[in-house]
Amino acid sequence: MYHFTQQDFAVFQIEGLDNRMTALKKTTRPKLEHLGEYFSDFLTAHTDDTYYAHVAKHLRRTTNPPHDTWVAFSTNKRGYKMLPHFQIGLFGSHVFVLYGVIYESPEKARVADTLSKKKETILAFDDFIMKRDHMKEASETIESDRLEENIQRLKNIKKGELLFGKIYFPEHPALKSDESFIKEVEDTFMKLIELQ
Repeated sequence: MYHFTQQDFAVFQIEGLDNRMTALKKTTRPKLEHLGEYFSDFLTAHTDDTYYAHVAKHLRRTTNPPHDTWVAFSTNKRGYKMLPHFQIGLFGSHVFVLYGVIYESPEKARVADTLSKKKETILAFDDFIMKRDHMKEASETIESDRLEENIQRLKNIKKGELLFGKIYFPEHPALKSDESFIKEVEDTFMKLIELQ
């Protein structure tokens, strides 16, 4: 199974680290692993690079249960945080499909310069959002002034991040079946590939 259901969203209502992690491993992680296999091949086939899937394990957590989970795709077999990367994942409120770079990456300035050149492409995306913090649920619509501001923040602020993509609330048609979700992610990734 590839698509997320109400059961996956409900995982994030479970109290306690151990209980939530048990449910996450049983309910949601197998889907992330399936998506990882499928879309690492997809991204490899549609780019000039080999992509590797990295499923969140939440190993460093000792007390607080995770409020989101994901599979990330990068061109490094050992990790993804240091590189621009793609993500599929979910919070308790929505699913996200993203591409961007987070604060750990030494490539932020280069990515910001690339995004500056692709502003027209980004502004033409329909129903897409941008995020300044991958750890928070908040996102914003893509508008010209804010886009420029967020690109400059990515370039100049140490903790700056910037990701683009789409979010899907539980009732979204894309989440009704494996087929519809796979097609939606493929379409979204094909647009996000243009930002590289």
